[in-house]
Amino acid sequence: MGFWDALLGRRKPVQPDLDRLFALPSAAITLQAGAGFAPTGTGSVCFAGAEGGAFARLEEEAELLLGEAGVEKDSHGYTWLRARHSPDDLPALVNDLHAVNTHLQDAGFGPQLLCSLVAFRDDDGRSLALVYLYKRGTFYPFAPEPGGGQRRNNTLELQTRALLAGELPVEEDLGRWFPVWGAPGLDAD
Repeated sequence: MGFWDALLGRRKPVQPDLDRLFALPSAAITLQAGAGFAPTGTGSVCFAGAEGGAFARLEEEAELLLGEAGVEKDSHGYTWLRARHSPDDLPALVNDLHAVNTHLQDAGFGPQLLCSLVAFRDDDGRSLALVYLYKRGTFYPFAPEPGGGQRRNNTLELQTRALLAGELPVEEDLGRWFPVWGAPGLDAD
């Protein structure tokens, strides 16, 4: 970083570190012990689509990698690849999400990657996702209120942030805690 960047308050962008996803199984133990949220066995990768045959082939390869995965487009035009595993096998789910992200990144489509998420649920049926922001290299909790609609449980999100602060690099800028309404993996399966 140069003198003018420092003077003008510019910072180097954080480089994505997909290996941070491997901290999720440990964080899940803390989340279950501290707040009663257990993995559902579902997760997903979100990316902005690109045109062309090369990207279409990559999308197909990613689907094959995930087995019984589903591909969904949301109302904003983003593509979601869903992965499923046994709720008891969070490491395998994380491995699949990491593999898809790495596959897209290595093929030159890293700029299209937006986020990955892993879903959790408590005994009361409340949903919670830990969302990894690809371009920031950080996580944040997303807790939609039960019963549909587009309301968040901000208290639960802040409690989760405090609980996992030592486990994961949590996004400090709350303005970047984007809602992921209807994200595959958050619905009741």
